[in-house]
Amino acid sequence: MRKRMTRREREVTDKNEIIDILDKCKILHLGLADGDEPYVVPMNYGYVMDAGKLTLYLHGAAAGYKTDVMKKNPKVFFEMECDVHPFEGRMPCQYGTEYQSIMGSGTAEILENIEEKKEAMTLFMKSQTGKDFQFEDRLVSIVSLIRITVSWYTAKRRINPAALGDAE
Repeated sequence: MRKRMTRREREVTDKNEIIDILDKCKILHLGLADGDEPYVVPMNYGYVMDAGKLTLYLHGAAAGYKTDVMKKNPKVFFEMECDVHPFEGRMPCQYGTEYQSIMGSGTAEILENIEEKKEAMTLFMKSQTGKDFQFEDRLVSIVSLIRITVSWYTAKRRINPAALGDAE
């Protein structure tokens, strides 16, 4: 269920600006739940934005704790941030950090089909490097590729108030 953003003035809704944030961020923090134990792991990612629908792609080792947890509970949460810069204020409560971020939740699926894995790896590398790559079956058969079908997400931007001529 999508939560309402408290600081609505910081919400980013323009799809081109959201894509810009997705392009700038390089690390996604993936949140999983192993029973009642939370687990968060930083990962590189790729994405597709199609008509406002976001799909994320991750890759990693073919076996391990993350994969085991995901198989038991495919519901995930993610967060990513970029352009992080602390700023000073006239008084302690006016110090802060400017940033851009995206967070949301979805359902993770470990891809098994070789053709889907090759497509996911191509999208992943395009997002990370801006370059197009082709992958052989053998290479993608030894890694785990995960597709997250995002059910909801929000994007947010905080700007240094001094840059706006404000004091927050």
